[in-house]
Amino acid sequence: MTSKRVSLLMIITILFFACGQEMEPEFDSQGYPDEIGQIMLKSCATAGCHNDISKIAAAGLSLSSWERLFEGSRGGSPVIPYRSDQSYLMFSVNTDPNLGVTLPPVMPFNQDPLSIEEYTALQDWIDNGAPNADGQVKFADDPDRRKFYITNQGCDLVSVFDAETQTLMRVIDVGSTDEIESPHQVKVSPDGQYWYTIFFSGSTIQKYSTIDESYISEAEIGPGSWNTFRISSDGKYAYIVNWSPNGSVAVVDLETMQLVQTLGGDGSMEYPHGSLINQTNDILYVTAQHGNFIYKIDISDIDNPIIDKVSLNGVSPTVISWLDPHEVEMTPDGSKYFLTCQESNEVRVLSTDDDSLIATIPTGDFPQEMSISTTTPYLFVSCTEDISTYPGKNGSVHIIDYTDNTLVKTLHTGYQPHGIAVDDVNQLVYVAHRNIDVNGPAPHHSTDCEGRNGYVTIIDMATLELVADYKVEISVDPYSVAVRN
Repeated sequence: MTSKRVSLLMIITILFFACGQEMEPEFDSQGYPDEIGQIMLKSCATAGCHNDISKIAAAGLSLSSWERLFEGSRGGSPVIPYRSDQSYLMFSVNTDPNLGVTLPPVMPFNQDPLSIEEYTALQDWIDNGAPNADGQVKFADDPDRRKFYITNQGCDLVSVFDAETQTLMRVIDVGSTDEIESPHQVKVSPDGQYWYTIFFSGSTIQKYSTIDESYISEAEIGPGSWNTFRISSDGKYAYIVNWSPNGSVAVVDLETMQLVQTLGGDGSMEYPHGSLINQTNDILYVTAQHGNFIYKIDISDIDNPIIDKVSLNGVSPTVISWLDPHEVEMTPDGSKYFLTCQESNEVRVLSTDDDSLIATIPTGDFPQEMSISTTTPYLFVSCTEDISTYPGKNGSVHIIDYTDNTLVKTLHTGYQPHGIAVDDVNQLVYVAHRNIDVNGPAPHHSTDCEGRNGYVTIIDMATLELVADYKVEISVDPYSVAVRN
């Protein structure tokens, strides 16, 4: 063979392989692991569906890259790392009720459904954290990440949101038994290192890490209807209120996670509910859910607490339903405290100096939870069953200027607002809506336990208006909210 023929053959061979490479370019998984990218990009992020161009008509959701996936849509992220059972992406592509929740219409829309192998690949990927092609798990890169936490009473879950993007980033199982124990309230420690939750139908307080949401330990506090708790400013003690006819307060050492004292339980407290510790950690305020008074407990000597009663209306303390104080909150300077009175539909303001009544502020029906800002003069009050302020709607948030005790504004934030928490860093207020009534808005999807999903909306403190287009659905009966700053 001549040298010219050899050269020609080599050129033809090179051109052949070059053309082959152009005809079959290397697949770009857009940050997804290759197997997952094949599914997401070829079945979901397609023309007219969940890509960057078409997403507005597809619930605002783009799946065109791993990063876009976690930007989510108007309803939040469709994937919760480690929780395929809480990820609505899985509900949308599931055609077999035996595999879990199904959400019509089945995706991919107007195409063949995913195969069982593709479904299983997605499920396994999410349960392993939904990592990107480099193995990175979303929201796992910053141990100091600011977050907010919401208890889901109906499913023994705590939903964890990234505070910067307001994205639902984790869902954590809580509780000590297989029975629903109903996590009633959540709090973050003053140093931001831990979060705690108590249970309406349980017997423990549980401790978790705010770095990775891992379970740390729990303290046994005995059976009770554990409703509210407060943490001392040094983070050492929790005071946990048992709402019952013969009520009590469990005092837990949060360093050792041991019960160190029980206040009451001897007939001295009846249906105690809301709680508050003053700034010097020597006075514990506890509301009497039925009546016209609160308990004021001197805890300067925890072994010898002194339980007193403070009338809220100048009449001798009585357990006859009258004002029915539900929750208590204090101004940042410690000069006065506020009480939501769910029977009389008002907030009462008292002086911390002598417990005298300063003001009475009318609210909507059934005022419940409160959260106070340290950077603005506002106290936010959720009125869960308010049907008066906005006729035809259920629920309102009343905004009070705590410097002059005046009502500034009311908002209809959604159906049955309850838990509420101020985020002074982001100048936002997070509102959890129970939505447990069948007359409330129909949830987007069902869940893996009985009940109706609730949702979260946000108030912008700069405008005192709702953040537009933000309404994120979470699991059953979202009840309490706490912020990690």
